[in-house]
Amino acid sequence: MVASLAYGLQGSQQFHHLVARSWDLGIFTQLARAYGELRAPIVPIKGDGVNLLGDHFHPLLVLLAPVWWVWPSGEALLWTQALLFGLSAIPLTRLAIDRLGPGLGMLAGGAYVFSFGLQSAVSVQFHEIAFAVPLLALSLTALLRGKVPVAVLWAAPLVLVKEDLGLTVALLGVMIALRYRPHRGWGIALAGWGAGWFVLSTFVILPWLNTAGQYDYTDNLGSALEVFWPPAKWLTAAMLLAAAGLIGGRSPLIWLMLPTLAWRFTGTVEFYWDWYWHYNAVLMPIALAALLDALGDRRTGRATAWWRRDAQRPGRRVRITAVAASAAVTLALGPAMPVLDVLRPASWEPSWRAPSAAEALAAVPDGAVLAVDITLLAQAVPDHDVQWLHGPNRRVPDCVLGDHYAFSWAGTPPADLAIWAEQEWGTDYQQVYRDGGFTVVCRT
Repeated sequence: MVASLAYGLQGSQQFHHLVARSWDLGIFTQLARAYGELRAPIVPIKGDGVNLLGDHFHPLLVLLAPVWWVWPSGEALLWTQALLFGLSAIPLTRLAIDRLGPGLGMLAGGAYVFSFGLQSAVSVQFHEIAFAVPLLALSLTALLRGKVPVAVLWAAPLVLVKEDLGLTVALLGVMIALRYRPHRGWGIALAGWGAGWFVLSTFVILPWLNTAGQYDYTDNLGSALEVFWPPAKWLTAAMLLAAAGLIGGRSPLIWLMLPTLAWRFTGTVEFYWDWYWHYNAVLMPIALAALLDALGDRRTGRATAWWRRDAQRPGRRVRITAVAASAAVTLALGPAMPVLDVLRPASWEPSWRAPSAAEALAAVPDGAVLAVDITLLAQAVPDHDVQWLHGPNRRVPDCVLGDHYAFSWAGTPPADLAIWAEQEWGTDYQQVYRDGGFTVVCRT
């Protein structure tokens, strides 16, 4: 739970220091509010009348409704993700201790919970994959303990987290059917379940609920020839293999990374290729499970080597080296990871802009349609009907809240936000607040 606390505190630091890595936290905060108010997940931040279930297929996020009832804030989502990541480490670390002993087991668990995939996901704030990480951890732990039906039941809900995870679930089902003969039926059922939901969600549900009647991310895919270039993809793959202690590459479980890496590496979006966004979070439980599978069990003396499940367990030197390699990735990147900010006293000093941000939000009447910059997108959601200042929305906002320092202006914010808003929406606006880089204009 140390990791959950650290990640939660990191999220709070970001939230109160007005750190917004993208518009995603605002989007998911608006979704949580909709579910909390027992409404469909209509998210105007993405556009007028946009149902977020037509963007990505993540109905499991309805579980955010109780979170919103208790704590109606984007900050609550950051703590939810922190708790889910921390909880995912419990079954995997216990398994590591059982298989490797307390010393190596704790080291492997620590390397996992502070791995680059989880730290990067926390750094870029909440995403739906927060729910996939513990489900994968629980499923793979059960599988390595020989509890195949339990593994299947934990894996099944993954199809409700994001559409592409249906392929991961299907591949896991195929592995179970081929490697666990007494449970072949469970594997076949899981494979059919995953493949079926992938097809249904991607080609039926998403286009049906999408305002444009299509799957929005098809255009982001390039050709298969682009998989191996540029070198950033090789770096990400190498880091993932290192997280699996290198030897994890001989476990069939490592192949569960392929569906995620396939759409990322054929994608034309550069963020997909790199290691420092949230896209690697779902691969971290797979990396540790593959490592533990390949290193074997001290109680039986057997390990997995490629397709064999009864190979001799690697020697102590190999085990130590493998776990050390996994930990080395975490330690090497540690100084670059912002989770260490929670230990720096200077990071807890209040932002000089925080009072101005609060006053700017207070200047907007509750319930008003507010077009706001990314900086305060999530903070504005609880009390206002929010859309993004630079979004595709055609509805005319009651007020506009701009941030002079927001990256969305590309360094050239308008000298007069009221005039800019009048040109954008064709109606008159009057300035009602200006301080700390924030400007609020409302319709006259």
